[in-house]
Amino acid sequence: MRASLTRAADYDEEQLVELLRRHAQPLPDLDDPAFADAFERFADACVVLIGEASHGTSEFYRARAAITRRLIERHGFSIVAVEADWPDAAWIDRHVRQQQPAAWVEDAFKRFPTWMWRNREVAAFTRWLRQHNDGLPAEQRVEFRGLDVYSLGSSIAEVLRYLDQVDPPAASAARQRYGCLSPWHDEPAAYGHQVLLGEPSCEDAVVEQLRTLLERRLQYAASDGERFFDAARNAHVVLAAEQYYRAMYRRSSESWNLRDRHMFDTLRALLEHRGAQARAVVWAHNSHIGNAAATSMGWDGEFNIGELCRTALGRDAVLIGMATDRGSVAAADNWDEPMQIMEVLPSRPDSWEQLFLRAGHGASLTEWRSEAHGKLRQALAQPRLERAIGVVYRPRTERQSHYFRAVLAEQFDALVWFEQTSAVTPVGPRRFDDAAVPDTYPFGE
Repeated sequence: MRASLTRAADYDEEQLVELLRRHAQPLPDLDDPAFADAFERFADACVVLIGEASHGTSEFYRARAAITRRLIERHGFSIVAVEADWPDAAWIDRHVRQQQPAAWVEDAFKRFPTWMWRNREVAAFTRWLRQHNDGLPAEQRVEFRGLDVYSLGSSIAEVLRYLDQVDPPAASAARQRYGCLSPWHDEPAAYGHQVLLGEPSCEDAVVEQLRTLLERRLQYAASDGERFFDAARNAHVVLAAEQYYRAMYRRSSESWNLRDRHMFDTLRALLEHRGAQARAVVWAHNSHIGNAAATSMGWDGEFNIGELCRTALGRDAVLIGMATDRGSVAAADNWDEPMQIMEVLPSRPDSWEQLFLRAGHGASLTEWRSEAHGKLRQALAQPRLERAIGVVYRPRTERQSHYFRAVLAEQFDALVWFEQTSAVTPVGPRRFDDAAVPDTYPFGE
């Protein structure tokens, strides 16, 4: 277990509840323009990471959008980086920055879980972001980018499409290198399994292709730096995905760490590409944006983008978690099964959620980032159960499937609480080719 920065103090549950009641700032309705007022205090950061306790809760998405709008409008944040694949997020990015039609609703995010990004809550934010960008010169428009690692086949296609247009001989060579992975575009998890069984890996070919592309950066970027940046990031995704799918059959911590390292490296590349004044908002699950070193994940050898940001940026990274007691959520019984609207069970009596429930606020922001909150930080510097719902929710085995231990004082800088929540509303088709195995199967949060 990595060392905690906060010394735990002895507080019984009643004292903890009273401290949470006293320090919590009640929040107005999500549709109230004043909702985001409480989050002005985080505008001094370079990166604000905003979590979610599930991938299918409307209030989490809407709150995240409201906070992000405020940081963009008043404080100059210029990047929204999300837990989504780079090529899929690029559909939204082209729509909000280059004024292309909103084709992402039909053409992107086709793999399970389709509802995670293709929902009304995200659509509302993208409409606002396009309107915000309308009045800005191209170089000042806010980006919408994907951080994740799963788009092996589509990222290869994007690299080849780019090279076909700018350097056909290089495209031919890239096809030969990437040809090693051709049988696995639709089933990349099977590639990792075959390598485990002794099949030669494609690592050298993928590394060589990325190296060759980067060696020609001056030539390519001179004509269109944005298009080259997109192609280069897709080549990085191919490399990370190849490594990820080989690692996923060895140790779960190894594949998890590869994935979050890639997300952090992509975030860092986005900031560098944007320039010295760039600032970003990150949208991802609590399990990615909360400091893993303060959770049972970290104690078992995993790290995440939140921990990496905190280590690299210190106070310039703010980690904001979210939590709820009960309500409904969009989720599936098992991987690649149809989405359902499922009931979220009331939180366990031995959980952090239960303490926030007992504090009595329907919706609140509780912060312990500043020195003025030292007593609260000490009270929260003890391990307690916390709930995480991904795209699969199994209420019958909730304790084993969805709860883990966390030291809240070190996991987050603040927590947004909604006592009762509701499911996101998907848009567009919910199911596609059921015979196709999704890139993320059988792993991923």
